[in-house]
Formats: sequence, structure tokens, C-alpha cells
Amino acid sequence: MPERWRQLAVLSLAELLALSLWFSVSAVLPALRREWALGDAGSAALTVAVQLGFIAGTLGAALANLPDVWPARRVMVAGTLVGAAANAWLALAVDSLAAALTLRFVTGVAMAGAYPPAMKIMATWFREGRGLAIGILVGALTIGSAMPHLIRGLTDLPWRQTLLVASALAAAGAVLTRCCVREGPHAFPPARFDLRMAAAIFRERGPRLACFGYFGHMWELYSMWAWLGLFLGASLEARGGGSYLGLNAPAATFVAMGVGGALGAYAGGALADRWGRTTLTMAAMALSGLSAATIGLSFGGPPALTFVLALLWGVTVIADSAQFSTAVTELCPPAYVGTALTAQTCVGFALTIISIWLIPPFVRLVGWGWAFALLAPGPALGVLAMARLRAAPEAVRMAGGRR
Repeated sequence: MPERWRQLAVLSLAELLALSLWFSVSAVLPALRREWALGDAGSAALTVAVQLGFIAGTLGAALANLPDVWPARRVMVAGTLVGAAANAWLALAVDSLAAALTLRFVTGVAMAGAYPPAMKIMATWFREGRGLAIGILVGALTIGSAMPHLIRGLTDLPWRQTLLVASALAAAGAVLTRCCVREGPHAFPPARFDLRMAAAIFRERGPRLACFGYFGHMWELYSMWAWLGLFLGASLEARGGGSYLGLNAPAATFVAMGVGGALGAYAGGALADRWGRTTLTMAAMALSGLSAATIGLSFGGPPALTFVLALLWGVTVIADSAQFSTAVTELCPPAYVGTALTAQTCVGFALTIISIWLIPPFVRLVGWGWAFALLAPGPALGVLAMARLRAAPEAVRMAGGRR
């Protein structure tokens, strides 16, 4: 096996383990709502705190050009270990919402070191097939994000032990990164500190349009990931019980979000390298936006139908994700690819805060039947941005000239 594929496998596994921290609290949210008497605001805040921390971490890293000045592997190891420690502290010593929010914020800051640098490292191993490679990496990230739901679905562990398992997985990911991951032969040139580079990605038309497509995608993605588990649980409850083809709600959430997402990320990467970045992202966003608009119509209905729609959404909502990042690595100055990726994710995650906050009050207003329709305008606007990029001359720099 060529070394680049070994590195892809190792880095993907390390990312899967590290990202088990992200939705660890979301997976145990029903238990926390009962134990801490949380309302909708407190429940949303526990997810939003991670997003805010990630934004703070990516903003600081982008302003300091950290992903391009410091070795990406070192940043990954440090970020993963800090996140594992913060998550474990929450499990072992926290009994209040305020302290939990602080530690979730710290976890989000740490994830800024575990996620964007991994994409940069992978780009140093692949020139041809870069979309597929980063797609596989994002697929691993998706499975890792869904992993706490699997733990909850297959075990009877209390919520504190579930968080500790996630921390142990992340720590193992840090060890794997330290021992086995290295940059490839297509390393980007070293950069000097330049405060202006954090905003350079928005000054040029090609990277700017790729970012706008990404922002539409992000409006939908993390809100879907944050609330799909509660939606599936509430749908069964409204029906009076049952299962999703033999799966309880947490296990069904893992399959839709993790397994479906991994398949979507892999297929999206392979097809984008063959069809072109804009073609794939436009098709994926059209399908995921349609899923967001219609899945609520199955609420309380036949579980098999709801599960199939959730799985389709899980596949399409992530199929395009890696391609926005890949496009940035192809359109931006090589010396500042890490900073550009970090700036892109920083703004994208800022948008997720709004959509995550809006879903609970929207559920109270219109019910689960129409709540997810609030997310559909994001991918619709993303399609328009990628259509404009497709028509721009810069598009020939992506995917070997395939638009």
C-alpha cells in the first residue's frame, strides 16, 4: 500500500477518535435535561458553547497564522489532549450548567486544533484525488461525531461514563497522531506571520464563492446533527413507541448521522474528483435541502419511513462538506492554506450558532413537522454561490480542471 494511503487511514482513524468529543454532551442530553432540569435554552447552550469555543479557537489560530507557522501535527496533538481533559473534567466533577458551559467552550477551542490542521496534513499527501482523500477524512470525522450516540444506543452507561469513554477515545487519537502521522511530500511552504492573511480568503472571488457555498452548507449541517436525535426520539414517542427497524432512537441517530454521513463523504469525494467540485456540491445541497424541508412531514408516522428519510439526509448533508475545504486548498496561495481553511471554518461555525439556537423555539412555534424546514434556505443559497463559482474562470483550478 502506498504511504499516502497508509497516512490517510491513520489520520482518519485519529480524527474519528478525536471528534468523539464534539457531540458527547448532545448524545446524553435527555439524561442531563432530567437531572439538571434543563429547558430548551440550557439544552441549546450546551451545543452552542462548543461552537463558540471552536469559533474563538479558529479565529485566534487564523489571526496568528498558527496552522501555517507551527507544525500541524503538534497543533493536532495539543488540541485533542486539551479537549479530552476538559470533557473528562465535566464527567468527573461538574454538577451545574454554568461549569458545564465553560468546559464545553474549552472543548470547542481545543477542537480548532484537531480539525482544520488535519485537512492541511492530508492535502500534503494528495494532489490527484485530493477531494476523495479529504472526503474520507470528513467521513471519519462524521463517524466520530456520532460515536457518543452509538455508545448510548448499545450500552446502559450513565451519562458521566459515556463522556469518559469519549475522552478516552480522544486521548487514543492524540497518541496515534503523535506516533504515526506526518506531513507528506507535497508540503506547503512555510509562512511568516501576516495578520492580513486571515481575511485574504474573502478578497478573491474564487475562494470567496467557495466560502459562501460552505456557509450555506453549515447553516444546515450542525443544527441537523445537534437535533436529529431528539427529533427521532420525539417521533417514536408521538407514535406511542416502537423502533426504527429494530434500532432505538440513539442507535438510529448513529446510523443516519455516522454511517450515512461516512458513506456520503466518501461518495462525495470520489464523485467530485470525477464530476467537478461545483457539480457535486450543487447536487448534494439540493438533495439535503429537500430532505430538511420534508423530513418533518413523517414525524409520528411509520418509523421505517422516518428512518429512510433521516438516512438520506445524513448521506446528502455531508457529501459536499469536504469539497468546500478542498476547493480552498486549490484556490488559495499555498503558503496560507492552513490559515484560509481555519478562517473559512471560523465564519461557517459562527452561522451554526444561529441555526442551532433557532430550532427549539421553532419547534414550540410550529412543531417538529416544520421545524427543520428552517434549515432549507442555507443549502439553497449555497447552490447559488457554487453556480456562480462554476461560471468563473477560477473554477478550472479545481479538480484538475473539472468544474
